[in-house]
Amino acid sequence: MKTALVIGATGLVGSQLVQQLLADDRFNKVIVFGRRTLGIANPKLEEHLIDFDKPEAWQHLVKGDVFFSTLGTTLKQAGGQNEQYMVDYHYQYKFAEAAAQNGVPAYVLVSSSGANKDSMIFYSRMKGTLEENVKKLDFQSINIIQPGLLHGDRKESRTGEEVAYKVLNFFDKLGIAGKYKPYEDKVVARAMINAGIAAQPGVHTYTLGDIFKLAEREHLSR
Repeated sequence: MKTALVIGATGLVGSQLVQQLLADDRFNKVIVFGRRTLGIANPKLEEHLIDFDKPEAWQHLVKGDVFFSTLGTTLKQAGGQNEQYMVDYHYQYKFAEAAAQNGVPAYVLVSSSGANKDSMIFYSRMKGTLEENVKKLDFQSINIIQPGLLHGDRKESRTGEEVAYKVLNFFDKLGIAGKYKPYEDKVVARAMINAGIAAQPGVHTYTLGDIFKLAEREHLSR
């Protein structure tokens, strides 16, 4: 029986992750850190409403078996690159740092396909920089999930992503999308849980087709 730690629980993948964790009998507690409540009543759920800018108030609470990091925002929602960097890089890194310092053994991060610290693209460079820096932290198991286009029931409309989803979904039905088919939020969440349960020593990066294979492991192990 494990204790899961989650940030980003109100997002697309994060909300699906929490639902699956609460239904998973391999976890007896799910501790969520966020700015607002999820509005969920479940005996396994423990919520901490926090100010991300005040780590001294919450870092001692970051204790458990698997830390799942799904926090993220868009450039539009954040209001600029500096603001997005604060959420997608700084907040996630500070939580990972606290988890490592508190002895949490396993870490699972949702990053992005194409993440590269040397990229000319701001988003890819930001994600790549986070990946490189968390790899240096003292976790027993580091698991980085790099999905492509994500799809699910978003609270906000993203016209460009919806168009891309329809195109890739059409190709997938024709059998020609292959590993580039869209990633459903529930599939990514399942892959994260399987990576956290396995907690293989060292650093492991899963991208494209690897994520689908990782998600399917649950059906073989339960």
